[in-house]
Amino acid sequence: MPVIGFLGGETSDLTASRLRAFRQGLREAGFVEGQNVAIEYRWAEGYNERLPALANELVHRQVTVIAAAGLPAAQAAKGASATIPIVFYVSVDPVEFRLVASLNWPRGNLSGITGLNAQLLPKRLEILHELMPEAKNFALLVNESNPNSGPTMIEMMGAARALGLRLHLFYACTESEITEAFISLSQLKADALVIGNDSLFVYRSESLGALTLRHAIPTIHEFRPFVASGGLLSYGSSITDSYRLAGVYTSRILKGEKPADLPVQQSTKVEMIINVKTAKALGLTIPPTLLATADEVIE
Repeated sequence: MPVIGFLGGETSDLTASRLRAFRQGLREAGFVEGQNVAIEYRWAEGYNERLPALANELVHRQVTVIAAAGLPAAQAAKGASATIPIVFYVSVDPVEFRLVASLNWPRGNLSGITGLNAQLLPKRLEILHELMPEAKNFALLVNESNPNSGPTMIEMMGAARALGLRLHLFYACTESEITEAFISLSQLKADALVIGNDSLFVYRSESLGALTLRHAIPTIHEFRPFVASGGLLSYGSSITDSYRLAGVYTSRILKGEKPADLPVQQSTKVEMIINVKTAKALGLTIPPTLLATADEVIE
């Protein structure tokens, strides 16, 4: 029975819906976990520095293929093996971060799915600006250990200037640093916050949702779990659609295709989730235009 090594930056609890989508992609090609394919999971629990050791575990296990969720996981998997096929899901340009040689011809032992989340970060700032047109004092929270944090900050500073906004930068690599960042945000009296793309912030969705309410800071994230935990807004690629596509690609490799021959596929489905209850708690009125375009409204 072939074995898939699944490498994730979060935990199985937080990614339950994504794993269902991944397994759905496998089923579409005839693979069912426990029947004709096995999956071994390794979770970093929000700590990117654990990923290289976890990737090495899967390599020593001699898995058939590694499914890597997120840029840090994909980089760790690539560093661990140049021969085991690797299917990734990332929200950045995989060429820019040297995961593949090109989107059409990956060449090496990696291919996979890319979302639009990196390109959508400026749009998240625009959404907050639409919600709070009089606000000028915005903030961005990033994890410096994520290799995409530098390009993210540069792009977001440019987007803020284009909108005539001030953008303050905050950093967090641990849960305690997240808490400290929110204390600093309150002291700064920031009007609103954009949370950068990182598995730490997804893993700490519940904490982030509680902190946004405690400090009364309107905040936007990339994925639904943050909003379901009390956050105000999310706007990003459909993560479940991306994981389903990753499952399909993993199946194709299990059937004998090579990553070098599989063009990187982009998931184009985007969704916006709004928590109206949180908006009321923050004293905000969601504009009808935003409500009309939301994919889901949490009451």
